[in-house]
Amino acid sequence: MSHYGTPPDPFSTPAQNQPYGAPPPPPPGYGTPPGYPAPPVAAGRYAHWGQRLGAFLIDGLLGAIAAAPVWIGEIMIAAGQKTETMDFGGGETYEYSYVPDGVRHAALALILLGVLTSLAFGVWNIMLKQGRTGYSIGKGVLGIKLVKESTGRPVGPWLALGRQILHILDELPCYLGFLWPLWDQKRQTFADKVVGTVVIVEKK
Repeated sequence: MSHYGTPPDPFSTPAQNQPYGAPPPPPPGYGTPPGYPAPPVAAGRYAHWGQRLGAFLIDGLLGAIAAAPVWIGEIMIAAGQKTETMDFGGGETYEYSYVPDGVRHAALALILLGVLTSLAFGVWNIMLKQGRTGYSIGKGVLGIKLVKESTGRPVGPWLALGRQILHILDELPCYLGFLWPLWDQKRQTFADKVVGTVVIVEKK
């Protein structure tokens, strides 16, 4: 009996319900095998500029919080300065400022800690989390996702890192690349175009 027109057997496996000659369905978690087209990214799903900006601001705010020890250390240095005057005689004086050793050492330790926590947060949020799932924290809050245009899937940590570095291209011509999604058909920045990524609307 032909498989065509016959309802699938609810007790059979997905492979048994495939038409004769069709490639078997991909096993869960193994991606798309050869012979299956990549899922297209529908044009109506591209995230608009406001959503991308909102996600950027959320990620930036969290990054600033992660770097809070840097700001505390700098405040300690500014507030801990002491001023003294040296008298050279003959009415000549010299006024100078300095930071006591204890305050300076504590402030430098906080600044170093802030640099490390900020770097660790950026690597986790932008490279690892976004690369593996498509969502940074900001993108997850706004319901948008970074994917490879050709596959519709997350780009992976290294490409996510490369894209972040290539944002330099978006900054150079007076930040024009960051504004490019306002009128671009696929709402891409210059960095997106180079690495072949798009940001789509897809809630978790």
